[in-house]
Amino acid sequence: MKIERYLPADNLKPFIKAFMIIESDNGMENNTLPDTSVVMAFRYMGNISIAGNPLPVSMISGLRNSPRLIGYSKATAALLVIFTEGGAAAFLKQPLHELFQGSLSLDDLIPRFRLNEVEERLGEAGNTQQRIAIVERFLLSILKVQQSDLLITNAIQEIKQANGDLRIKSLISKLYISQDAFEKRFRKTVGTSPKQFAGIVRWRNVIAKYPQSTSLTAAAHAAGYFDQAHFIKDFKSFTGQTPHSFFTSPVFW
Repeated sequence: MKIERYLPADNLKPFIKAFMIIESDNGMENNTLPDTSVVMAFRYMGNISIAGNPLPVSMISGLRNSPRLIGYSKATAALLVIFTEGGAAAFLKQPLHELFQGSLSLDDLIPRFRLNEVEERLGEAGNTQQRIAIVERFLLSILKVQQSDLLITNAIQEIKQANGDLRIKSLISKLYISQDAFEKRFRKTVGTSPKQFAGIVRWRNVIAKYPQSTSLTAAAHAAGYFDQAHFIKDFKSFTGQTPHSFFTSPVFW
């Protein structure tokens, strides 16, 4: 398996964290864990499947709170667009919470003739730089909003700065907006509720802090978990494994 990460052009940086190239010469299974980014994918070689079900050539995946096992056949390659939190909303009319826990063919969101052009050019491209340039031009052509929702962007930053360990009601009280209006706007833009998003951020913080911690318990406490049963329940929901099994697995490292 070969994985490479590339930064987007400056005019796309407010909306896109990175482009990722995944290549599998011999075939593989990749256990993807929950994260805070919506992901758009373009397969230009081979086949990709979930639970034996083939995935479309061009697709978009929403946020999730559970793991997903993705199968890559031999000689498979794909280009992934990793959006910033809330960034995908600038390109799509679809409320992003409708993608939660799921994936959707881009045919359902973008006219097929537009996708045909992109897919054909990706297949003909001779190198990674050409493929990224093709996808960047495509994304700029469907960009609908030139600036992110500042209120939601600020809320995302507050949640991330707190490593997910904060009360959503306290956050809302500083934003001068009703809870219903805020949560509706957040779900539409980010792809899940503020509470679920904060939960993913907090869990990812456990992963980040574990190597520097003296113990798993210390890592959990640093992430705001003081109830061990709650911590283990959340962890198994996100990974499908107990914390001990996950961190001792060679796949994690």
